Amino acid sequence: MAGVGSTLPPSAVIAVIGAGRMGAGIAAVAAGVHHRVMLYDAVEGAAARGRDGVAADWAALVARGKLSEADAARRLSRIEVVTDLSGLTPADLVIEAIIEDMAIKASLFRHLEAIVGDGTILTTNTSSLSVTALAGGMKQARRFAGFHFFNPAPVMPLVEVIGTSATDPAIVATLVETARAWGKSPVCCAATPGFIVNRVARPFYAESMRLLAEQAADVATLDAVMRGSGLFRMGAFELTDMIGHDVNFAVTKSVYEAFFQDPRYRPSLVQQALVESGALGRKSGRGFYDYAAGAKPPLAKDLPVGPRLDRIVVRGDLGPATALADLAKANGIIVESAAGDGVIEFAGLTLALTDGRTATERSTDETPVVLFDYSPDFAAASRIAIAAPDGAAADVVAQAAGFFQALGKAVSRLDDVPGLLVMRTVAMLVNEALDVVHQAVASAADVDVAMIKGAGYPSGPLAMGKAVGAIRLLAVLETLARAYPEGRYRPSPLLRRAAATPSAGASWV
Repeated sequence: MAGVGSTLPPSAVIAVIGAGRMGAGIAAVAAGVHHRVMLYDAVEGAAARGRDGVAADWAALVARGKLSEADAARRLSRIEVVTDLSGLTPADLVIEAIIEDMAIKASLFRHLEAIVGDGTILTTNTSSLSVTALAGGMKQARRFAGFHFFNPAPVMPLVEVIGTSATDPAIVATLVETARAWGKSPVCCAATPGFIVNRVARPFYAESMRLLAEQAADVATLDAVMRGSGLFRMGAFELTDMIGHDVNFAVTKSVYEAFFQDPRYRPSLVQQALVESGALGRKSGRGFYDYAAGAKPPLAKDLPVGPRLDRIVVRGDLGPATALADLAKANGIIVESAAGDGVIEFAGLTLALTDGRTATERSTDETPVVLFDYSPDFAAASRIAIAAPDGAAADVVAQAAGFFQALGKAVSRLDDVPGLLVMRTVAMLVNEALDVVHQAVASAADVDVAMIKGAGYPSGPLAMGKAVGAIRLLAVLETLARAYPEGRYRPSPLLRRAAATPSAGASWV
């Protein structure tokens, strides 16, 4: 088996089965690093169309000056259309990228074992099906693994390499080094539901959809908060519109069922309704947003400009929100310091970073408490979300908005929901990532790389967790668990251990 335990050499023949967007993209990646690629699809003419699509993509790069015409021609000459599965006999590595159907994939691999040589590495690009179940039907499961690229394969850097209990570790090592030689960022994970990205990312969608269902705010405002305060590239609604609700919902259901209907992964009825109505996102012209010609995107709801403040009192350590005191000073606000529980006081009200409790719970008749949501970088944040207690006077909301507006931030008001949006989403992302590490699905380093490279997060969830702090995250999750006693927000044992450690969070994982 040439190259096992090390990078497959450029002379190795790569077979890609399935010539859709993903399969053709993987073929383009392999051909671009000098491999001979055999592209096969069971649908007549599909492989040729896939090759033509790759040619068109490279022609576009040539037109933009990103690729020479000669190089494009050389790359394309390495992609061979194969019309019969038996033609894949010379392959050193097979990458399957067909329909997400367990029975069809299992049947394909049974046929492949009879066609290719004993030294051929067999892999699946599945994003949600059980790699272990596929391996279970094979005669030589030791040479089988998951090799999960992200769409579009030529652009997205992440590749998840998934080994089963039967996979030869040398095969995993070969796939990791080969992916790296192809210019990718490989991570290793165990063959469990959702692997790394599709498991850890579930809360990113789920928390926004839950708050939408609870009427905490409208779609555009929730997305704007995730971008402007959370510093994510996209909010959950615009991202799922881009992915396609049929695809995203199917993955969520798959993970939910694979984990025996664990409430942590429960799908959203809001998204189910979109799928049932055919509103699949960009590809159908409508999802959470309207993509029809001439349709105007909805705007986030901003609070009107509130009164300008001259002075605030910072009581105690603001923790992750410490930068607000410096921002206030930089914007001409006098900042006084006093003992206290990490809050900001002015104009007869208290501003506090959410700890999971509602503003109504934290307020008294004498002093209303207005909560603000988390940001990993309050200086860089363009928007802050706040929540006021039930029955709060208009001037209380206006005063709170005025403080953040004086710092140059847009301000959106959310309903008084536990944990607000960014904090509860980050807490759940961190919690899920810690469980992935705790259960030996993947290393802490690989989890963070996967979520940055595969999901485009501003930082890895474990790095997010360090910034917030284990004690604070545990308090948020325990409060959410009391508000929603269904098991969804149960803290990871690893989070509890980190919070109980002296200088909590110093030994994060």
